[in-house]
Amino acid sequence: MIVGIDLGTTNSLVAYYTEEGPKIIPNRLGEHLTPSVISIDEEDRLYIGKTAKERMLLYPDTAASVFKRDMGSDKEFKLGNKTFKAEELSSFVLRSLKEDAEEFLGEEVTEAVISVPAYFNDERRKATKRAGELAGLKVERIISEPTAAAIAYGLYQSKENAKFLVFDLGGGTFDVSILELFENILEVHAVAGDNFLGGEDFTEVIVDLFFNEFKELSKENLSQKELKHINKQAEKCKFGFEDSRVAKMNCVIQDKNYDFELSIDAYEKACEELFDRMKEPVKKSLSDAGVKLSDIDKVVLVGGATKLTLVRKFVSRLFRTMPDLNINPDEAVALGAAIQGAMKERKDSIREVILTDVCPFTLGTEVVVQNDAERYEDGHFCPIIERNTIIPASRTERVYTAHDYQPKIRVKVLQGESRYAKNNLFLGELNVDVPKKKAGEVAIDITYTYDINSLLEVEVKVIGTDTKITQIIKNQYTKMTEDEIKKRFEELSYLKIHPRDQEENKLLLLRGERLYEENLGEERKIIEHHIMKFESVLDSHDQKRINKQRDEFKEFLDSYEDFN
Repeated sequence: MIVGIDLGTTNSLVAYYTEEGPKIIPNRLGEHLTPSVISIDEEDRLYIGKTAKERMLLYPDTAASVFKRDMGSDKEFKLGNKTFKAEELSSFVLRSLKEDAEEFLGEEVTEAVISVPAYFNDERRKATKRAGELAGLKVERIISEPTAAAIAYGLYQSKENAKFLVFDLGGGTFDVSILELFENILEVHAVAGDNFLGGEDFTEVIVDLFFNEFKELSKENLSQKELKHINKQAEKCKFGFEDSRVAKMNCVIQDKNYDFELSIDAYEKACEELFDRMKEPVKKSLSDAGVKLSDIDKVVLVGGATKLTLVRKFVSRLFRTMPDLNINPDEAVALGAAIQGAMKERKDSIREVILTDVCPFTLGTEVVVQNDAERYEDGHFCPIIERNTIIPASRTERVYTAHDYQPKIRVKVLQGESRYAKNNLFLGELNVDVPKKKAGEVAIDITYTYDINSLLEVEVKVIGTDTKITQIIKNQYTKMTEDEIKKRFEELSYLKIHPRDQEENKLLLLRGERLYEENLGEERKIIEHHIMKFESVLDSHDQKRINKQRDEFKEFLDSYEDFN
């Protein structure tokens, strides 16, 4: 049995697939949502979920929440006299969900598809996979939350080709994804987001307004218990706008009542900065996908924070359309993860669909560049696989020696968007010996091949020699053996062939070159224009564009030869 798990910042939940479709598994309290909160008492007893959330109000020093934001980092959370990393705390939540599923299903659960924000980088994804394995689960696949939500909404069952925007605002993270459905392929075109923006921030706005109203109170002078109390009341106030344009909160602090009233207009104005932060990933994803707002056929809301009245109002105003509200945004991701698990099990009752994903961040290396003063400047980032490239993918970049008679080249493997190498995430490095010649006379080809399982193969080949080294930069917690990894990359070897070297493309280019040589003057310019147009599309590595342009180029060549 493969279950689907939404490991959320605020709440987590687990689902499984039945003949009637995906179903949420209730926890031991009979509820669908399990708060992502951990607490530990003086006897080292562990509390998870709603109980831990309650204990946090009483004993805040013994509890932790919102730790998903720190997945993959070295940050430690102190609970009583013990310390934990974010992935360890997450593993407790996952183990609790696993036990609830086993109790409900009456059988052992050993495998899971776990969702992560689309904008999680490799380190965060590795940490999530580790959390699952610490919980006793074989993590069958890490799936991006917007992709899971798209599946749950039944987008893959649509009969017509369409583009969708998934607006995913959870408790602590925000993702925007552009997806396109054509035939049986659900393709992610672009992702963008903010790993530190979510429903918790909308609660914090109310907390700040509360303290601004009662200036005699200070966060610095209150205990953790009192601050947790204020935060809980602010959370209630946040959802109070569902039925009224005015929401209230009452806090008892040091035996004194503090009544606070907030209008929806004042709240919306105070949230303007958060809305501005939301607009940036929307613009970025649309730009990277090369689409306009008018090209989007449907906007899908995901994440508990999208239930907020002012968030839905903001989305409707921004996209000038009513978003799809046909499914509980709290449950969409878990349901989609369960469907993905069923696809992997090849359930007869579910239609097979091909899911494609993208690199959320650019993969590249460090290079030396020549500045305006014609001096060499090191520490620059050279992208090799750009962000939002559909995976699996393979790209090659040629670089040259920067110094006379240098004996080797060090290839740093980096992930990020900064033009400076030091600002990007270091994944590993390779060192290759090269012939000692003058600067610029020796070249190497660096090939990155990125797999759907977050496996990155880096191949460095010294031009003009037989020297070639390869290194797999993999998730250290993957259970794939070295032979399985090698076989997987052999299966992907076709990706290492540049599209212009594929026979059907090369044939057309050769025909074009022949026609160029056979003609003169204006005729040559026309032929060269079509050749360069086709070569430009080949360099994009976008198979859909290549197929379309190849047909157009072939039609031009055929008609030209027929006419002449």
